[in-house]
Amino acid sequence: MGDVNTFRIPFAAAESEFTEKRSRFISHLFPVETEEEAQAHIREMKSRYYDARHNCWCYLLGKNVMRYSDDGEPQGTAGQPMLKVFERENVTNVCCVVTRYFGGILLGAGGLTRAYSRGAKDALSAAGAATMGLWSRVEIPCTYPLFERVKLEIAAQNGIVDDIVYGADICLRVSLTAEVVEPLQERLTELSAGSIRIKVLGEEFRPGPREEVH
Repeated sequence: MGDVNTFRIPFAAAESEFTEKRSRFISHLFPVETEEEAQAHIREMKSRYYDARHNCWCYLLGKNVMRYSDDGEPQGTAGQPMLKVFERENVTNVCCVVTRYFGGILLGAGGLTRAYSRGAKDALSAAGAATMGLWSRVEIPCTYPLFERVKLEIAAQNGIVDDIVYGADICLRVSLTAEVVEPLQERLTELSAGSIRIKVLGEEFRPGPREEVH
């Protein structure tokens, strides 16, 4: 999955908070797919924290759309450092708003840059990320005695079990990254003496499982 075309998106929405020299920083992160969505989240945060001194924000969409605002902080100390956090982690389709309640002590440009970077990073750590890639949707039939072994083989290939249908036999509906379908088939052939055949239903571009972001 280390392909140059792969990118990561936030796994979920998240929030985080910390205090630096009595200033309170509250971060909100959202997965977004359009500028309208991002702008709606920004408006929502500005109205929720209408009494805060600053609501600094950034968003990235795909490889080309990047917007940010320092919202009254010294230029270059808020929106851009937040944006850099996501660029460094190769995360896109993300909107982040960091709200600051001023605590009366000036942080200086370096202190602000560090604080807003931390706000974005903490929120991303709370959200986790997922790598976008080409996934195959497959059906795997198996007998009850082999069920636990088959599940282990799917897990070993980082497959995601989407559905399990119990009948005379079991049918698992599974999502796998496209490149592991063949290796999994080889393992299942060995396991079942050739009786388990993976049926590919289709392919789609979708996020994988949650990854930690440190």
